[in-house]
Amino acid sequence: MAEEKIPMSKLLSFQKDELNGHLVYQDLAKRIKDPKDSATVSQISKDELKHYNVWKGYTKQDVKPNQLMRFVFKIIAFVLGYTFTIKLMENSEAIGIKDYEELLGTYPEIQAVLDDEERHEDELLGMLDEERLKYVGAMILGLNDALVELTGTIAGLTFAMKDNRLVALSAIITGIAATLSMGASNYLAEKADGSEDPLKSSLYTGGTYLLAVVVLVLPYLLFPVHMYFAAFVTMLVVVVVLIAFFNFYIAIAKDQPFAKQFGQMAAISFSVMIISYLIGILAKQLLGVQL
Repeated sequence: MAEEKIPMSKLLSFQKDELNGHLVYQDLAKRIKDPKDSATVSQISKDELKHYNVWKGYTKQDVKPNQLMRFVFKIIAFVLGYTFTIKLMENSEAIGIKDYEELLGTYPEIQAVLDDEERHEDELLGMLDEERLKYVGAMILGLNDALVELTGTIAGLTFAMKDNRLVALSAIITGIAATLSMGASNYLAEKADGSEDPLKSSLYTGGTYLLAVVVLVLPYLLFPVHMYFAAFVTMLVVVVVLIAFFNFYIAIAKDQPFAKQFGQMAAISFSVMIISYLIGILAKQLLGVQL
């Protein structure tokens, strides 16, 4: 019998993956306010259930879903949006598709499953129109400016002042002022360009900038006053993680290359940081400041 050509455990694994996908997409469809996008995701959920039943026809068994995975994807969708979550799911399913293709000769029904997955990629995912993705450019502007400006400023202040609280105070004042300036500038620029919602764009820009301010200053508030080097190294790690995380989000949600954008943003941020550090040391020597 066809079922005996590969281990039953493998078939049950495929069946469980499809059930997990069905439930995750079902949860997402219920959360999406846009009727068009909700219907699109609901269709993907129905397709996953159909695939589940294909495998059930071979295993003759029911399986239980992975509730932990379901919960994790709910959190991801809440934080990063449904487009990112769906594309992350589809990328993970691409690995399973290779296994499916190898079984086409044994299980002819799999061709319909592969056709559905291809339709998800080419048609359904292309229909998604999540609002937050319209403002990715504004978020990139806010994050990139914050990393370039603040890492450089903080680097210069760290080795000039050698006092975590003074560095934090200076960075907070600079960061808040820059956040307001960045948001206002973005609003005026978007309005001049005839943007549909310049206020929302400015909020995304300013909000992303402010978030970067918080995470970059945090090490200087957590470490003791004299441990400025430890705070500085921690900030560097935070910068790398922040750049990697944001570029990973863009790579998945917008189907853009990760490595190239990560390298560019990291190179710019660290170059400015080194220059600012040297300027801070030079200014300290020229002004005769002793801290």
